[in-house]
Amino acid sequence: MIGIFGGTFDPIHLGHLRTALDVFEALELEELRFIPLGQAVHRDQPLMPASQRLALLRAAIADQPGFVADERELHQERPSYTVDTLEDLRHELGPARPLCLLLGRDAFNAFHSWHRPERILELAHLVVMDRPGHDLPDDAELQQLMDGRVVNDGAALKECPGGRILFQPVTPLGISSTDIRQRLTQGRPIRWLVPDAVLSLLMQVQD
Repeated sequence: MIGIFGGTFDPIHLGHLRTALDVFEALELEELRFIPLGQAVHRDQPLMPASQRLALLRAAIADQPGFVADERELHQERPSYTVDTLEDLRHELGPARPLCLLLGRDAFNAFHSWHRPERILELAHLVVMDRPGHDLPDDAELQQLMDGRVVNDGAALKECPGGRILFQPVTPLGISSTDIRQRLTQGRPIRWLVPDAVLSLLMQVQD
């Protein structure tokens, strides 16, 4: 079973990495692919160049077995739609292997507005990274997508290639890439917000 974690990673930080590790261990994933966003569709474009974001990602995960940097979206000339990335992964990995798309709570709450959400659920499971004691969103369209799909055990995700939704508790860390960029601009420390390897590369860029 393979995990897929997409994001701008602008830059990647310990909040991304800690929650990813929680899911990786809880679901006993074979690997977890970090896929940096290429061209955004419904949000501002990343501020850091793609090459820099990828270099920081690779440095951040270099010493964690099972973590993989997947740069496929960075080489696309079209906007990055999750459904297209999953179609590409399915073509590469075959139809039978379970895929788990990792989402934060905010992203999941807007999932029904994504491009072809039903097709996404055909291609992969959703793993919603959440704090314990979450409240399910009160939205008719999202509830319809959830009906009959929510499972309470990660083992259930291994039984089929996709189509199920798991709310997975993770360690909450209130770290944001926006705050890190602001700190860098202002000359304020970012130690213990990013891995040491990322800190070292960012300091080289700042010099």
